[in-house]
Amino acid sequence: MTTRKSAWFVYLLRCNDNSLYAGVTTDIKRRVTEHNTSALGAKYTRARRPVTLAYLEEADSRSDAGKQEYKLRKLTKQKKEQKVASYLSKSED
Repeated sequence: MTTRKSAWFVYLLRCNDNSLYAGVTTDIKRRVTEHNTSALGAKYTRARRPVTLAYLEEADSRSDAGKQEYKLRKLTKQKKEQKVASYLSKSED
């Protein structure tokens, strides 16, 4: 029996105003739906709906996910856009 390496994900969402929002979750589909449809979404994204997934990265633990999210938030918009472009080009392959 194989187990998943990680249950945590770090993500960037593209908001309707073209801004990027960083977060962590264990269930990316549920979390994107929450951001788009319910009060469980972040206050930031509730005002900028709809949002779409722009970047996703796996983390080994909640702690690692939080650290990576912090690093993403500190990046400039240009660096975040580079990460998104790299992620999307890999997804298309």
